Amino acid sequence: MLALVQLNFKYFFMYLGYFIVAFGLSLLVTPLVYYIMYRLKVVDEPRSAKRKIHKKKVPLGGGLAIFVSFFAVMLLAWQGHDIGEEVLPKHMLAMFLGSLVLMIGGFLDDTFNLSPAKQIWFPVVAALIIILFGIGPNYFTNPSGGVFDLSTWKISLGGLGDFVLIADGIVFLWLMGMMFTTKFLDGLDGLVTGIVTIGALVLFGFTIQQQWLQPDVAMLSIMFAGACTGFLVWNWHPAKIFLGEGGSLLAGFILGTLAIVSGAKIAITLLVMAVPAIDVARVIIRRIQKGTSIVQGDNEHLHFKLVSLGLKQPHATLVMYAISAAIGLSALYLHSAQKLLALVCILLLMVFIGVWLAKKEKSKQREADYGA
Repeated sequence: MLALVQLNFKYFFMYLGYFIVAFGLSLLVTPLVYYIMYRLKVVDEPRSAKRKIHKKKVPLGGGLAIFVSFFAVMLLAWQGHDIGEEVLPKHMLAMFLGSLVLMIGGFLDDTFNLSPAKQIWFPVVAALIIILFGIGPNYFTNPSGGVFDLSTWKISLGGLGDFVLIADGIVFLWLMGMMFTTKFLDGLDGLVTGIVTIGALVLFGFTIQQQWLQPDVAMLSIMFAGACTGFLVWNWHPAKIFLGEGGSLLAGFILGTLAIVSGAKIAITLLVMAVPAIDVARVIIRRIQKGTSIVQGDNEHLHFKLVSLGLKQPHATLVMYAISAAIGLSALYLHSAQKLLALVCILLLMVFIGVWLAKKEKSKQREADYGA
């Protein structure tokens, strides 16, 4: 069994209560968001791209339901003094402002179909907000013992404080990577929402362990899991509403920020998201090889490949859930060096899968050419 802190009934019901409130609020807000987006004609047309696999118009902007539910319950918990000691008000404000930027940018993109050059500015600004509010790790655990100090090189910004070159650079790259992982992953009904929920639950499980006890982070993680799960009821196949641009970015942004706020629990979160993240890197490489835009949608992602191999949408989604959950739960038992080894093994496995898929695609192409 996991070496979890023995929660008394008070804390057990407090965590459960906030999960239920976030879940219930998200469950109720999502139909309202559906109605608003449908009335505004902010919808995803199935004919807009060849890779679209839904058959009718589906409203976008569903991430707004997660945004409203998560931050409303966060405010409730802060006013009730159930959070605010470890996760400071400035941390919560930074998360809110960054998320708000993503929601505004996502709505504009869903409505006007912005160019990639314009889309990129919203996640960049969201990541910079986290940095400007001073949220970031001061060190990383060295797998062989000790720590890596990340606060050595600083650049003074006057009244704005200091720019910590290594630490802030890592935060920026980490958040951008997380946001674009969930953005690119958003291809099947419920896929992003479910995997991010798993990530939040794993982070919750990690931060209630006695040696890593962080009640505030655990509380925010369970709230986020509740908000995502409530939305998942409507986002599961066949989806009634999609996350949209803002929602798909928001999912990675919140999970990535919680990993930083929790004291650089980046390794745990990275392991949960390892397969999607490496798959995104593989797809980008494939697009470069083909000479196509790295932001142009296609059917190269692993979840699309699972569908093309004969799995139905829900089954392919559940396979991706199972992979992320298995890796995430195993990560709770691993030490730093073991986490690094696990990540290397996943990387090698994904490289093998990528090579296999590429060969299979070439074989199909040869068969098609021969048949022609």
